[in-house]
Amino acid sequence: MAAESGNTDAGVPFEVAAPATHPLRPLQAGQVIDGFRLERHLHQGGMAQLWQVVAEDGSIDLPLIMKVPRILGGEDPASIVGFEVEQMIMPSLSGVHVPRFIAKGDFTRQPYIVMERIAGDSLRARLDAAPLPIAEVVSIGTRVATALHDLHRQHLVHLDVKPSNIMFRPLVDGAGGDAVLVDFGLSRHDHLPDLLDEEFELPMGTAPYMSPEQVQFVRNDPRSDLFALGVMLYHLTTGERPFGSPDSVRGLRERLYRDPVPPRTLRIDCPPWLQEIILQALEPLPDKRQQTGAQLAFELQNPDQVPLTERATRRSRSGTMKVIGRWFSAMGAEPTARVDATNQLARSPILLVAVDVANAERELLDTLRLTVERLLQTEPGARLACLAVMKINRIGMDELMERDGSSKHVNLLVQLKHWARPLVQSLKLPTDAQAGRVTFHVLEAPDTATAIIDYARKNQIDHIVMGARSSGVLRRYLGSVSTQVVSQADCSVTVVRAAAPQR
Repeated sequence: MAAESGNTDAGVPFEVAAPATHPLRPLQAGQVIDGFRLERHLHQGGMAQLWQVVAEDGSIDLPLIMKVPRILGGEDPASIVGFEVEQMIMPSLSGVHVPRFIAKGDFTRQPYIVMERIAGDSLRARLDAAPLPIAEVVSIGTRVATALHDLHRQHLVHLDVKPSNIMFRPLVDGAGGDAVLVDFGLSRHDHLPDLLDEEFELPMGTAPYMSPEQVQFVRNDPRSDLFALGVMLYHLTTGERPFGSPDSVRGLRERLYRDPVPPRTLRIDCPPWLQEIILQALEPLPDKRQQTGAQLAFELQNPDQVPLTERATRRSRSGTMKVIGRWFSAMGAEPTARVDATNQLARSPILLVAVDVANAERELLDTLRLTVERLLQTEPGARLACLAVMKINRIGMDELMERDGSSKHVNLLVQLKHWARPLVQSLKLPTDAQAGRVTFHVLEAPDTATAIIDYARKNQIDHIVMGARSSGVLRRYLGSVSTQVVSQADCSVTVVRAAAPQR
């Protein structure tokens, strides 16, 4: 286990044993290893060193770094196994949220990993400036949650999410800024051997950010990464760590029964919805947290849709009697439901229904609602976003008020909620659960299809449901919308047509 301290990550192993390895020869600038020339030494950490390298044959037009494990004899054996884990996992990952993998070398000659170099500093540099402006906390949290969701989609649980392991791609012409996760030495992949679990019987992670289930030796739950993100959001919001920096298993277990000081007690301008999000992410039981990174990112981007519970108004930690009760419950307890990244995302999708409540025929609206209801019945952990698009002109002024002086935007929102009312009632959930599971959104855009596609991408939607009319001109119009959505969306799309009237 490693504990973050100052600007470095200091190793605090629970078990110390010398591996049967020998020191490798020192590396020097100008040295060539398997076709990669070492140009400049960048960093010396407790577990590894980083070198700026280039491909000798010039075949790779990409900034590169080489990561080399520190093997001096007497090192923590977990760090050696962790490097093997990273070598095994990195080739299976892709996308903007991870460094691009290039090459690796084994321990028989020279162990290393060559990967894309991400420009800039890690998020660790911003930790010293905490508390940060609320808007920056939300921006960071949204991007990290989105990155975690992408990794979870690739069957990976990171298990060491912390500021020093998070970087951001540079902005170019207003685009970019995506969060990038690095250091996969403690990670677990659903489809690869878990070497750390096979070889060690101690909790692995970084003390301030470890989830309760990690303390209980569970390594396959992606919601552990959301807990770590909750710790980061708490720290960036308040300037304090919610559970301190324990250096023993006993200290780590306190997070199973002792809750943190509510953020609004430490920072008065923290909005209630942000406290709700943070404290939910820090729940000891994974089932009480946000269930996916996409759901957490969705809440951060839609604060008006966050259902507020007693967490939002909490002003102090739980009393002694409640803590004692939790302690007895946690003593010797282990999580009963064990999930992996693949299954957790499959059972907690975000469903988007695009509804033209202002123009669609009643038969189509009824069929669309029935289709969504059936999908929600088969996906009890799904979240539903109901979306209507109000078309506006690309050029010129739009009339945003009705003749009676009411707002077109508000009226469309009211119609959308009215359409969904039978659906919400059929779910038979408590009122607060309904507020969190079903949300409503009206977008103003000149192009309906583009608005739906962009919303789905921004909010990591898993499935879009939309309708198609049966009448001639309108069908051709909406058909072009549905065709564009089907062809360009990054997720599944279901197009619903009203049943033909019976004669």
